Amino acid sequence: MKYFKFVILFLLISTLSWSQTKKWTLRECVDYAIVNNISVKQSELDLQNTNIAKKDAIGNFMPNFNISSSHSWNIGLNQNITTGLLQNQTTQFTAANLNANIDVFKGMQNINQLRKANLSLIASQYQLTKIQEDIALNVANAYLQILFNKENLKVQKEQKALTQKQLNRTNELVEAGNVPKGDLLDVQATLAGINQRLIAAENTLFLSKLSLAQLLQLPDFQNFDIAEDNIPGMLSVIENETAESILAKAKENRTELKIAKTNMDIAQKDIQIAKGAYLPSLTGFYGYNTRASNADRVLGVDAGGNFITGSALPIFQQFDKNKGQNFGVQLSLPIFNGFAVKNNVARSKVAFERSKLAYSQQELTLERNVFTAYSDCKAAKESYQAALTTLKARELAMNYAKERYEIGMMNVFDYNQAQTTYVNAQSEVLRTKYDYIFRIKILEFYFGIPLIEKQ
Repeated sequence: MKYFKFVILFLLISTLSWSQTKKWTLRECVDYAIVNNISVKQSELDLQNTNIAKKDAIGNFMPNFNISSSHSWNIGLNQNITTGLLQNQTTQFTAANLNANIDVFKGMQNINQLRKANLSLIASQYQLTKIQEDIALNVANAYLQILFNKENLKVQKEQKALTQKQLNRTNELVEAGNVPKGDLLDVQATLAGINQRLIAAENTLFLSKLSLAQLLQLPDFQNFDIAEDNIPGMLSVIENETAESILAKAKENRTELKIAKTNMDIAQKDIQIAKGAYLPSLTGFYGYNTRASNADRVLGVDAGGNFITGSALPIFQQFDKNKGQNFGVQLSLPIFNGFAVKNNVARSKVAFERSKLAYSQQELTLERNVFTAYSDCKAAKESYQAALTTLKARELAMNYAKERYEIGMMNVFDYNQAQTTYVNAQSEVLRTKYDYIFRIKILEFYFGIPLIEKQ
């Protein structure tokens, strides 16, 4: 029993420890967002509606069956079937009917409705895919922003540590009488400014985590964190491609073009459905009916010419005796309908032209986005390389300033300026690095390379 309690306690401690130290990878973030994001769930509901619409289209091919019944009381002046005279009486009547009909031909409208429903289902699936792709890209951007903010926070902490050492060293120099006390005050002011930037960096990191946690629909955003060793690489085959080749690939793969093309096909089906109303329709029908009454029945006529009556038959016998059937076909040929069909066809043609324009606009938008992404990626790479060069120069300048400050050949203000420009250069390297990584991911996105390889 003691051993069992020990195992339970160990599992609880392990579970709590894991929940506190859990760090999400980019793969986990993307997978979780695709399943739990509100926009994705809304698109999945739209897909369900489209599936229901397809079932409606299939139902148009099936017959309609309807059963009806009625029971009535006739109270007041009614004809007596035995005397033929009108008299006050109460009679009851029961009737039952079964009707069925089926469209034999309806101008190909049912067939075209089903084809349209299939296309709408494809369009909804494409729309869901597009939202999932957009969510994945947004997650990647938010993930990289957190990584940048983490590293930027490290830079600020390192700067604080360096300035704290500088403060201690300056304090020693002031006490030794090598530098004026004003230098110590300047360093203290610098340290206070660094503390402010450190607080701002911590807040920025928290807000970036909050943003990604909300994108993932995570309630416990306070303990949310990501893995810092899961940084996407900057080397990609996409850099060997031209903007034209990326655009050509994007036209083959991009979901937004597939959606626009499918919408054009749907608009064409709407024209065919509208034109179907010009054609005749043929409907088959079948009906079954029966009735019963509690009124006396006439059994015959006696020698004097009077009716011989008897009580009503049992209700089920009456149903059997009074049953009847009717069936046939009905042909309907449209002649004139106040231009309704003609106007519907015209509206469908206008909608088709709109869908063609929407497709052309989508092609232009895709072309602009691809060339913009290509230019942004190229500029981001150059900015990153320039930032690296600047950082090397700032590091040399900072080391040189430190040497001069140590021997009293530079005042503390100039030394602080050298340190500040060095820290700014570090931050700029980080910013351009993650911007470059994200620009690469956008190009890969248009080229059809998965954001993250499937595991």
